Amino acid sequence: MASTGQPASSLKRASSTSSEGDELIITPLGAGNEVGRSCVHMSYKGKTVMFDCGIHPAFSGMAALPYFDEIDPSAIDVLLVTHFHLDHAASLPYFLEKTTFRGRVFMTHATKAIYKLLLSDYVKVSKVSVEDMLYDEQDILRSMEKIEVIDFHQTLEVNGVRFWCYTAGHVLGAAMFMVDIAGVRVLYTGDYSREEDRHLRAAELPQFSPDVCIIESTYGVQTHQPRHIREKLFTDVIHSTVSQGGRVLIPAYALGRAQELLLILDEYWSNHPELHNVPIYYASPLAKRCMAVYQTYINSMNDRIRNQFANSNPFDFKHISPLKSIDEFRDVGPAVVMASPGGLQSGLSRQLFDKWCSDKKNACVIPGYVVEGTMAKTIINEPKEVTLASGLTAPLNMQVHYISFSAHADYIQTSTFLKELMPPNIILVHGGSIEMGRLKQKLVSLFADGNTKIITPKNCQSVEMHFNSQKTAKAIGKLAAKPPAAGETVSGLLVKKGFTYQIMAPEDLHVFSQLSTGNVIQRITIPYSGAFAVIKHRLKQIYESVDPTIDEESGVEALRVHERVTVKRESENHVSLHWAADPISDMVSDSVVALVLNASRDLPKVVVESEETGGEEAAKKGDKIVHALLVSLFGDVKYGGEEGKVVINVDGNVAHLDKRSGEVESENEGLKERVRTAFRRISGAVKPIPLQES
Repeated sequence: MASTGQPASSLKRASSTSSEGDELIITPLGAGNEVGRSCVHMSYKGKTVMFDCGIHPAFSGMAALPYFDEIDPSAIDVLLVTHFHLDHAASLPYFLEKTTFRGRVFMTHATKAIYKLLLSDYVKVSKVSVEDMLYDEQDILRSMEKIEVIDFHQTLEVNGVRFWCYTAGHVLGAAMFMVDIAGVRVLYTGDYSREEDRHLRAAELPQFSPDVCIIESTYGVQTHQPRHIREKLFTDVIHSTVSQGGRVLIPAYALGRAQELLLILDEYWSNHPELHNVPIYYASPLAKRCMAVYQTYINSMNDRIRNQFANSNPFDFKHISPLKSIDEFRDVGPAVVMASPGGLQSGLSRQLFDKWCSDKKNACVIPGYVVEGTMAKTIINEPKEVTLASGLTAPLNMQVHYISFSAHADYIQTSTFLKELMPPNIILVHGGSIEMGRLKQKLVSLFADGNTKIITPKNCQSVEMHFNSQKTAKAIGKLAAKPPAAGETVSGLLVKKGFTYQIMAPEDLHVFSQLSTGNVIQRITIPYSGAFAVIKHRLKQIYESVDPTIDEESGVEALRVHERVTVKRESENHVSLHWAADPISDMVSDSVVALVLNASRDLPKVVVESEETGGEEAAKKGDKIVHALLVSLFGDVKYGGEEGKVVINVDGNVAHLDKRSGEVESENEGLKERVRTAFRRISGAVKPIPLQES
C-alpha cells in the first residue's frame, strides 16, 4: 500500500515529459478555469491517464479542441470518458483517428450507444467549412471500433493502471472514475449531480476517500431552487405563453436534459385537457433513435422509471411528436418546440429562434447551463437586438426565461459530497474563473480545520504532488496459511504485477498468476579422450558425494556429482554433463567442466587403487597438508606421543590438539581458541566438499 500522507503540491506549465518517480502530475488541457472541452491529463510512476476528450461549444474547428499539442498522445495508457455530452466527448474521434494515441478507451455501455448518435448529429448540423471540419462520419465509425465498455463498479486494469466507475447522475450512463496507480487513488467526477430527478439516480458516494479529487465547479457557490419550484416555474411560463397564442422554444441538446423535460411536459399536458390542442414537438433528427436508446437502458435509471416501465413505457409520450426538420413544421399557432442544440449556435433551435425572436408573444425557456460565447448566453442578458444566423440584426422581443434543470452539482451538493469524502487534495475544474474562485474561498473556509489543499489550475498549468510510496509484498496461497513468527524468514517467489507485489510458493504460481514453473535441463559435451577413472578420481578429491550410476538412456557408466550433475562417457573422445538448471547445480557443473578440461590437457597416468588403499593414501596426504599448514601458522608444531595428536608451542604457551576429534587443551584460553579455529578452517579446506541437504 502506498503511504499517502499530505503531499507537497505546486503549479507549473505543462511539459511533454512525465515523471517516472513518486510525482503525480495533473494538467487540465481543457475546462481549466472555463466550461467546455473537458480534458484532464494525469501521469504517475510512468503511467498516463486522460479523463474526457471534449470540444468547446463556443468555438469551431481546431480552436474548439483541448490543448493536445501540450502532450504526447502516444504515451497515454488509458483514456476514460465520463459521459456523452459534446464538451466531454466530441473531440474523441479526432484524438483517436488523427493523433498518435494508441492506448485504450473506456466508457459505459449507455455512453457509447449515445455517443455515436450525438456525434453523427453534431457533424451534420455543424455549419463550418470543410477545412474546419475536425472529422467526418467515417472517423466516428472507426472510433466506435476502438471504444471499450465498462460496467459500473467493474474493476479493470490496463498496464498497471486500475480503475472502476460509479454512477454520476447528470445524464444516462454518466460515470465518475476512480483510478488507482501504485496505491495512489484519484477520483475524477466529470459532471455529476447528487439529486435524483424524474429518471436518473443520484451520484454515488465512493466507499473510501481518494488521495486527490478532481471535481466540477460549474455552479460555484450558487444553490439550486427546489425541484418542485423549478418545475412549477417551467410549466407556468409555458402554459401562460401558449394560452396567449405564443410559441415556446426550449433549446436543449437532443439527449440528456431533454428527456427529463419531456417527462415533465407530457405529465403536465396529461393533467391539463385544455392544452391537448397545443402540439409539443421534440425537434431533433435523432428524436426517434434517442428514445429507442433510452428505452434500452431503462434498468440504468431510477426506481420511479423502472416501476412505471413495468406497466407502460414512460418514454412513449402521448402528447409529444418528433420533428426531424423545420420543413415538416407547420407554424400556424401556439406550440411548444424542444430543439437542439442547447446553445442556439446552429441547427433547428437557431432556425426557430431567428424566426420567433421578434414577436413578444413568444418565449424562450433556457433549461440548463449555457456556455460563454453562445447565443443562449447572450440572450439571458436580454439585449435589445440580436444578430441572426444570416448576419442581419433583429429586435429581441420574445420573453427569455432561464430556469435551470441542469444536472450539475450546486454548492450544497459539492460541499456535502467533499465533506463526506474528505480528500486531502481537491482540484477544481469545469467552471468559470469567477465562480471557481468563489467556490475555492468557501471550501477553504469549510476545510479550515484540516490540511486540505484546494487548487484551481488554468489550462496547461500542471499540479505536481509528491507521494512517498512504500513497497509491500503480500504473502498468498500456502505461504499465507500459517502466519510467520517475528523474525522468521519467509521464502517464496516474488511476483510483481503492475505496482503490486506478492510472495507465493512455487507450486502456487499457476494458481495466482498467469505464470507457471518449469525445469530447464542443461546438457554440455566436452572433448576428453582419457580414462573415465581419472575424472572419477579427481572428482572425489573435490566433492564428497560422487556416486557411480548407470545412465538410463544409454546404459553406460556414469557419475552423480553432489546429487545434482550427471557425468557420463558419451564416446571415446567425449564426456557429457546433464543437470537441472539452478544456481547451485550451475556452479557444480562449471567446476566439473573445468576439472575435465584440465584433466584432458595433461592426461597423467593413474593407477587405480582399491577404495581402501585409496582412502588410506588420501588420509595420509591430508594429514601432511594439515601439519604443514599448522607449522606455517604457529611455528613449533610436533607430533605427540599418541597417534593423531600434536603439541603446539607458542611463546612458552602449550596447546595439545587431537586431529581426529578437533579438541584442544591449553591453559591459555586465547591460544586454545586460535588453534581450534585454525584447525577447523584447515580441515574444511583440505577435505572434499560435503553434500549439503537441499
